[in-house]
Order: sequence, then C-alpha cells, then structure tokens
Amino acid sequence: MPHLKEIRTPIAEHIALFEKKFRQSMKSKVPLLDTITRYIYKRKGKQMRPMFVFFAAGICGTINDSSYRAASLIELLHTATLVHDDVVDDSNVRRGYFSINALWKNKIAVLVGDYLLSRGLLLALENNEFDLLKIVSNATREMAEGELLQIEKARRLDIKEEVYFEIIRKKTASLIASCCAAGAQSTGADTETIKKMHQIGEYVGIAFQIKDDLFDYQDNKLIGKPNGIDIKEQKMTLPLIYMLNNTNGREKRSVINVVKNHNNNPGKVNQVIEKVNQSGGIEYATQKMLEYQQKAFDLLYQFPESPMRNSFEQLVSFTVKRNK
Repeated sequence: MPHLKEIRTPIAEHIALFEKKFRQSMKSKVPLLDTITRYIYKRKGKQMRPMFVFFAAGICGTINDSSYRAASLIELLHTATLVHDDVVDDSNVRRGYFSINALWKNKIAVLVGDYLLSRGLLLALENNEFDLLKIVSNATREMAEGELLQIEKARRLDIKEEVYFEIIRKKTASLIASCCAAGAQSTGADTETIKKMHQIGEYVGIAFQIKDDLFDYQDNKLIGKPNGIDIKEQKMTLPLIYMLNNTNGREKRSVINVVKNHNNNPGKVNQVIEKVNQSGGIEYATQKMLEYQQKAFDLLYQFPESPMRNSFEQLVSFTVKRNK
C-alpha cells in the first residue's frame, strides 16, 4: 500500500501552500492566542481532510483560491471542535501531545475553540464563500447531533444497527463528506456533481469509522493484547453490536453488564473481546467496511480517469488499510 506521502504527490505543492495559508488564518494580535495557535499548528496530523478537499477539487475542475479557503475553513471548524472535545472529555493528550486544556486550562481552551470557529466563519464571509460555509456548517451541526445521539443511546447499550450507522454517518462521515463536497464546490461544479462528491465522502467516512471500530479488537503490537478502549468508554461498535444481535438473551445481558459496570476490569473486557471474535463480528464488520469502500469507488469511477482520481482512490484504500 502506498505511503501517504506518495499518495499526496499530485497535490504536494497545494498542501504546502495550504499550510502557510492555514497558519495565516489562525494568526492573532493577542500574544497568548498566537502562542496557542502556533502550538496547534505544529502538532497537525496526517492532513487527510485537506487532501480530500484538493483531490475532489482536482477531479471536478481546477484547484484555486476558493479550494484553499475550503480546506482552511474545514480545518478551522474541525480544530475548534477537537479543542472543545478535549475539554468535555477531560482529555490531557491528543495525538501524543498535551491538549490545550492540559497546558492552559479549560477556560482558555474553550475561548480558543470559539476563536477558531469565528476565524472560520469570517474567512468564508469575507470572501463571500456562502455555499462553502453552508456545506461546512451542516457538517458541524451533524457532528454535534451524532455525538449527542451516541451519548443518548449509550445509556441503554442496546443499539440497533441502523441507529449505529446513523450515529457514524453524522459523527464521522459528515466531515469527510463536507471535504469532498467543498472541494467540488470550490471549482464551480454543478449541484449534481457536488452531491455525488458528498456521497463519496460519506461512504468513505463510514468505512473509516468501521476501521476504527475494528482496532478495538485487534492486537496491540506493543502489549500483545487488543485495545478494548471503546468498551472501556462504553461505545457501541459494529463488531459488538453484531455479537449482541446474534446471541441469546442471557449472554447478551452478561456482556451488557460488563460494558456498563465492569469496563475497567481488564479480564472481563478481554472476555467480551474474545466473545466478539468468536461471534463472527470482526468478519461481519470488515465485510461492511469493504462494501462501503466499494460504494465510494463505484461513484468515483463515474469521473474520468486522471492522476487526481487515482490518488483519491489510493487515499480511500489507505483509510481502510491503515494500521493506526
């Protein structure tokens, strides 16, 4: 499987220029704020969201200033939600670095999140990018709804599969869908093309989340044991839902009891992981993941072949084959 660096080759120059523009979009005359945004910029991740924006733009037309604004807008709003998430989750670490709230406390972290949100809104409004703002604002709304739906349903721990897909469609897939739609929109593509790109991104996002679910049941190479983190956090993943839907009432109650009341007991968590593995839940989730990947490819192949389309296809493959 190609490395991300190879996959991004057709857009490498655009990513480099985007990074400069993104850093510029966060600047502030308040020294403390500038220090914090500089810290945020330095610990950026794989840059997959901007990659989806630029590939979508390259497939639908020509990458231009509007494409850079689309990528910056998505990164600003997404970074704002991550900063707020760390406050809500009382999390001290993100991507191996200290979180903003760990270093500067909750009040400052919330204000920084608000600042990033406002910078995103202003970036769009100052350049009359109303259509881009609509796409990204819809995604932000869906992400919030998805999180709240998950919290509401997690109390019962008896989620039906269609509810699970609704949660991940909103919580995870809506952001990748907005990257693809915004990329298409930035090139002046027609409504039908933008919708198609949005749908491709949604399918990719669902496959991406199922891959994340599967990590919970796969061996952690460092300790030789599965992670079980989602079980500890009482998150309902697809392999677990499949197992609960295909087991008798007594067994089901026993597993739900562990997830609810004994999720910090490594022995009991490992028993649940073992039951999920024996139930065929891993194979089922893997099959579903590949189905959604194929749905994305089927729509993608409706666009003419090009280096951009080929790299986009490799990026989609990367999302389901990655090992972290």
